[in-house]
Amino acid sequence: MECAVEDLPDDPVLLRAMLLAERAEKQQWIERNARLEQLLSQLRRMQFGKRSERLDADQLNLAFEDIEQAVAEVAAEEEKANPEYKRARSEKRRAGRGSLPDHLPQVDVVIEPEENACPCCGGALHVIGEDVSKRLDVIPAHYQVIVTHRPKYACRACEGKVVQAAAPAHLIEGGLPTERLVASVLTAKYADHTPLYRQAQILARQGITIERKTLAFWVGYAAAEMKPLWHLMREDLLGSTKIFVDETKAPVLDPGRGRTKTGYFWAIARDDRPWGGGDPPMVIYTYAPGRGGKHANTLLATFRGVLQADGYQVYKSFALAHDAVTVAHCWAHARREFFDVSKPSPIAEEALIRIAALYQIEEDIRGQRAEVRHAVRQEKTRPLVEAFKTWCEAKLAMVSGKAPIAGAIRYTLNQWEGLTRFLDDGRIEMDNNTVERCMRPIALNRKNALFAGHDDGAANWALIASLIETCKLNGVNPQTYLTDVLTKLVNNWPNSRLAELTPWAWAAVNKPC
Repeated sequence: MECAVEDLPDDPVLLRAMLLAERAEKQQWIERNARLEQLLSQLRRMQFGKRSERLDADQLNLAFEDIEQAVAEVAAEEEKANPEYKRARSEKRRAGRGSLPDHLPQVDVVIEPEENACPCCGGALHVIGEDVSKRLDVIPAHYQVIVTHRPKYACRACEGKVVQAAAPAHLIEGGLPTERLVASVLTAKYADHTPLYRQAQILARQGITIERKTLAFWVGYAAAEMKPLWHLMREDLLGSTKIFVDETKAPVLDPGRGRTKTGYFWAIARDDRPWGGGDPPMVIYTYAPGRGGKHANTLLATFRGVLQADGYQVYKSFALAHDAVTVAHCWAHARREFFDVSKPSPIAEEALIRIAALYQIEEDIRGQRAEVRHAVRQEKTRPLVEAFKTWCEAKLAMVSGKAPIAGAIRYTLNQWEGLTRFLDDGRIEMDNNTVERCMRPIALNRKNALFAGHDDGAANWALIASLIETCKLNGVNPQTYLTDVLTKLVNNWPNSRLAELTPWAWAAVNKPC
């Protein structure tokens, strides 16, 4: 710890001991920081290095969290040891911490001096100003009991005539939870990726004993109540002129064999915001026990329009069977083929540079009207795309047919018709990333839950995730939305007005204050 000059001892031996101790402490910090820098370097290599060295994105985030915590610990120790450093860090944090949302309630705490008299003359003091600081606080989740009273009224003159308000309908009749509590369970499980057994543990810490199977019972009832809304949204989505589609594995427990089987979540998404379209963004998940063409045909049976997908053959086959369906392929997948062999391949590196130029044009026209995007693509993008094809064909003739780079080039050329579809339609995106982003929450839930317990459970998972992720796309708080929608549905909301409960329609009426 630093000392003022006047506090230093006169004894040379003590001065020497203090200097040596300070040097040793400084060396410890240097060595510790060096170790942290080495760990950060390793993590960066796992993020950007060879494919065999790269970590899964979520594992990488966890690793970065641990390193960042260690760096913060070092900074905290330095602040304790050096008042000047602490003061500088405090000022830097105060300047860069941003503002807090206006909708949060504020609790004013006034800290008065111990004495309210002048320390010189003893006279009364008056306020000339104040320093104000704001910090974010939290009230731990607390539970309450809603006690509903329904008084009974009788007429003194008319015997046997009793008037009483009807009891409101509940999602779980005769059960404990309010619709808001069920919505909280759904949001925690499908938006925050907290499995039900962990939620049961959290409740137990509050002294509330609710078993996991009871929570699962609530989830199943909620899914059944909202199924008509899911069907309505799915029909709306399949009536679109352009959609994205993708599929991902969904392990499901197979009790008869004592292990899991592989099912699939199919995701259909719509997002017309990049070209100024008027349809609201949404995503619908559907569980199917397989990935074959029959499942794709069932899923997309009524769709007619532009189908944006990866190079999976079932989508091409579906389009061939329906004249009104056109497949647009994904440049991100083509880019990935080159990226996987980019080192030490100069050809792959050049391919990535050429594709990056296409994406830069797309970035410049994002949000423009479809006709504007089409015009720019004709002028700027088409020449680059045509040159890229010529370049690919020339390079393919130069390399060994068994080389990894040859496989990347062949993949691109084999998908060429679908890859160039976006040039002639300003509504079409260059890639399928819209729906791939929608697959991330499914993957996170899969990592936490490991597998679905049953086909029906996987179907419920898909249904509720559809509503929650569509809420996110429309800027809606899922828990607030689910609370309101469940309450309305169980109290006989008319089917003729079901469209009013879609997340985008709900958001239009329930705008935040």
